[in-house]
Formats: sequence, C-alpha cells, structure tokens
Amino acid sequence: MILAMPVRNDDKTLSRKQRLQEKQRRQLAVVDTVDKAEAKVRKAEVELAGAVTEAVQVFGDEQSASEGLDMPVEAIRRFLAMAQDEAAGAGDVAGAS
Repeated sequence: MILAMPVRNDDKTLSRKQRLQEKQRRQLAVVDTVDKAEAKVRKAEVELAGAVTEAVQVFGDEQSASEGLDMPVEAIRRFLAMAQDEAAGAGDVAGAS
C-alpha cells in the first residue's frame, strides 16, 4: 500500500518549477560571466601579440626577443601569428566596408 504524502508549498519551499528557474538563472549568469571574461582574455592576448610584434622589431629577431623578454620562442611565434591573423582580419573587415 502506497501512502500519498501531501505536497507542501508554503513560502519557504520553492516549487520544482521555481527551483529549476533559479538554477537556470544562475547557469545563465555564470555563462555570461565566462563569456565576458573570455572576451577580456582575447583582447589582452591581442594587445600582447602587438607588443610582442613590436619587441621582435626592436630586438631584431625572434631569438633575441625571446631572450630579452624571457619568453620561449614558441610563444613568440604564437603571438606573431596571432598578430598577423588579427591584422588580416582587420583588413578583411576594412575591405568589406
């Protein structure tokens, strides 16, 4: 024999729907926070890529910039590629206008 438990839904107890809505609201808020943080990281990486590009020009080559910046050559190359991609992307946008 199964006894049915009465459903209590007073002000202190949220309904399943309310709990789900609150959980979804928190999930959306955290996704929004992560999206904003990723955008900031991307912007910072682009700025760093520009600075590394300038450093390579000032130091003369990738190896010298690597030593001067205490940064692995692989990282230097990655930032140079990023700066090049960014410049190419900016050219595409300017050309499309």
